[in-house]
Amino acid sequence: MPSHAAPASPTWDPGQYLRHAGHRNRALADLLAHVTAPDPAGRPLRVADLGCGPGNSTTAIAERWPAAHITGYDSSPEMLDRAAAHAGPTPGGGHVDFAPADLTAWTPPETYDLILSNATFQWVPGHADSFADWTAALAPGGTFAFQVPANFDAPSHALMRELASSSRWRERLGGTLRHRDAVLEPAAYLDLLNGLGLAADVWETTYLQVLHGPDPVLDWVKGTGLRPVLTALADDPAATEAFLGEYGALLREAYPARPYGTVFPFRRLFAVARGAEA
Repeated sequence: MPSHAAPASPTWDPGQYLRHAGHRNRALADLLAHVTAPDPAGRPLRVADLGCGPGNSTTAIAERWPAAHITGYDSSPEMLDRAAAHAGPTPGGGHVDFAPADLTAWTPPETYDLILSNATFQWVPGHADSFADWTAALAPGGTFAFQVPANFDAPSHALMRELASSSRWRERLGGTLRHRDAVLEPAAYLDLLNGLGLAADVWETTYLQVLHGPDPVLDWVKGTGLRPVLTALADDPAATEAFLGEYGALLREAYPARPYGTVFPFRRLFAVARGAEA
């Protein structure tokens, strides 16, 4: 697991995060397409959505399994406030609710047929150490599924770290950002999940995302990877503007605009692991 000290929890902006919802939800759809939920035999399918954010992943799960009882968990009050609009009965007879949870210490309060997480574990130091406890809460034949960004060595992240550790910014931003070991290598997840007695499938996909508008890669990272910097500089608008100016210039060079948009390659790692039947 990551050897670096964990950065402080960032403040989230649901509106900024959802500005690129189409691209973000594509990976979630690809994950859900590989999940086969067990038949709960006469009761609603029970699902935990770990790191539900503004509720977009929870609603997608509800669309896939409309009779399920789904609980979305998140540590961000801002995200949970936005997600609350999706709570309540679903048209298919299911139910959606939300609850606060710090995944660094979360213990499943009940048995689940599906525990799913969409683009969250990269924010949870030591997350793989919790897999044994989490998967122990699966019902027979239950599934543990997640996807995480695997692009921490991409220019978008590397340039961010280099700038934050430069002489100008080191004092204020040193240790703020995650490193490339925020997630494990695919083979490590495969070994771990199979070692827990699950039948695991692990794969990677690189999406060549075409973004539009001025400084689109900067706009993307403002919703996710840049949140720790924006949080650390929140009390200093001038410093925030200065950092964004420097970083934006680096991103424009690394990801030049093309006639049809700006190509932003994004590597993601997927895992679907199923437990044994009773």
